[in-house]
Amino acid sequence: MDLGIFIPIGNNGWMMSENAPQYMPSFELNKTVAERAEAAGYDFLLSMVKLRGFGGKTEFWDHNLESFTLMSGLAAVTDDINLFASVALPTLHPAMVARMASTIDDISDGRFGINIVSGWNQSEYAQMNVWPGDWYYEGRYDYATEYVTIMKQLWADGVSDFKGAHFQMDDCRLSPPPKNGGVPLVCAGQSDRGMQFCAEYGDFQFIIGTADLDVVRTDAGRLMAAAERSGRDVGVYVLFQITMGETDAEAEATWERYRSGADLDAIAFMTGQADLDTSGATAEKITEMQGAFNLNIGPVVGSHATIAERLDEVAAIEGVKGVMCVFDDYPTATAEFGERVMPLMESRR
Repeated sequence: MDLGIFIPIGNNGWMMSENAPQYMPSFELNKTVAERAEAAGYDFLLSMVKLRGFGGKTEFWDHNLESFTLMSGLAAVTDDINLFASVALPTLHPAMVARMASTIDDISDGRFGINIVSGWNQSEYAQMNVWPGDWYYEGRYDYATEYVTIMKQLWADGVSDFKGAHFQMDDCRLSPPPKNGGVPLVCAGQSDRGMQFCAEYGDFQFIIGTADLDVVRTDAGRLMAAAERSGRDVGVYVLFQITMGETDAEAEATWERYRSGADLDAIAFMTGQADLDTSGATAEKITEMQGAFNLNIGPVVGSHATIAERLDEVAAIEGVKGVMCVFDDYPTATAEFGERVMPLMESRR
């Protein structure tokens, strides 16, 4: 099973908590994570694209690096690990992204891929006046289909004359191409339409992990059914938040400490409850909001042996090809997971 890391391109990683590690994103931080991940034998790194944060006391995701630029830098300081940058489709033309990908593919010697983000969060794009309009909510995968078709044509043939509803190419050229005639694409849409898009054009589909692995099985099964219809080999990468300890009790205490420090203002903004006065909210509402402090990414909490056993269970699910890990203290946890968890995993042998 492949193992990857959702690297900390935004401040504080993936936990909206005053009690979690607080840090700003930087190239040096991500370079350290990349070097330790490569030394430990991880398979890939992926950086998100985030253009507007959620605020709150922790200023959650108010500070972010740019994905392609960061991965280009990491490509130059690594040798073996695969690298994925994320593109928000409304912000960049497909011909430019195809050329950017070919360039980083060259820098990395064929280790680069793209995470396709269709882009549904209007506030991120309206601030730059690039929101396509409300039609985009329903039509974004039609837009994405044209977008990816153009990139694949340019990579494979060096030219595109594509004519569609959203893009018009006129003898558009690209050279040199990626080393393998294209780069792998990953997708993250959880809807049936999103799964269909990935089955037809992508290589990997990210799904959000949950404590209930039957949910993961169901979602993986949906992708496998779509892949059967498309006749393509597509795999699932499952996203989990990893919290380690010497014992289960120690790890659970750490997790509870993070949860108890939830940044309710940032969570309220994220969940569309920005006008909620959390100081006067009911205890039930506060508890519900605290549960979203890690963006509802499925937690795997426990000792190194417990985590290894759990991830082996995930690996046994049909269609799952890998897990992408989210950590708290990234440099330390990246090395610790590699040294203490990965050797225990049957799915890595």
